[in-house]
Amino acid sequence: MKGKTSFLSGSGHRALVFMSIFAILALLLFSCAQMGSTMQGVAALGQQLGFLNEEQANILQKSGVAADAWGKAFEDITPEQEYYIGRSVGANILARYSLQPSRQELAAYVNKVCNALIINSARPEIFNGYHANILDTDEINAFATPGGHIFLTRGLVNSATSEDTLAAVIAHEIAHIQLQHGLKSIKNSRRTQAVLLSVDAGASAASGDISEAVGSFSESINDMVTTMVTNGYSRTQEYEADSVAMSLLALAGYQPSSLLDMLKLLETTQKQHPGGFNNTHPTPAQRIENANKTVKNYSVEDTRSYREARFKAVN
Repeated sequence: MKGKTSFLSGSGHRALVFMSIFAILALLLFSCAQMGSTMQGVAALGQQLGFLNEEQANILQKSGVAADAWGKAFEDITPEQEYYIGRSVGANILARYSLQPSRQELAAYVNKVCNALIINSARPEIFNGYHANILDTDEINAFATPGGHIFLTRGLVNSATSEDTLAAVIAHEIAHIQLQHGLKSIKNSRRTQAVLLSVDAGASAASGDISEAVGSFSESINDMVTTMVTNGYSRTQEYEADSVAMSLLALAGYQPSSLLDMLKLLETTQKQHPGGFNNTHPTPAQRIENANKTVKNYSVEDTRSYREARFKAVN
């Protein structure tokens, strides 16, 4: 066919030999993270030396973009990256909600409860620590971003009737962070982008078309915000967070059954508060049924009476 370059004859044969030699050397000498930029550099060199025409060089460069995407899809997200991802998500949340302007003593109290849960957990230290904040809204909801950012709405904090029920809410959000539920959506987005770019590169080889790169990291951030604020995590992830929350409560000396107490409160109060947990979580009844399967596995001395005074002091 005229207008299309075949890899099986003429200059296409030289290109095939050139790229085959490069592929062998690249596999021997470069890591997955280096492969994409190396392929793009070799494309320019091959065109300069006359082994590749412009179309073939573009195809190889596009393959390099796809290789970069595959590398990112399967590399681990570092604790520092996790923090900055979470900070970006937190900024998006604060674009929708405001922080409660007063009640500094309540914010300090919430963070003390948070620290009591974290210090006894499997992951007490992260890049910049855990930070809990109260959002200035009567909506009943809570969010936790990667990297330790926890947001509780004023409406949810006011729904708690004891330190233990408040701790249950915070423990659930800590569980989302430690189970990396938010990061999993980023990793899935990276893999999707890698697949699309690879398909794009394959289409380029067949037709000579160079499509636009699809997706972006900022879109992954927006997807995570949508998941937390609008759609919610999957039912399985919410049940996992409840299970880990009960474990965190027990390790810190709180009553694991306080999670069920809080869910029973939400079952009553959420009827007067549309949106929030109603849209982003399984129903309290469903979560109570699931949590009841394992709450009996814990045996913790009941010390709730010792915490009544300090809870009342800030409420």
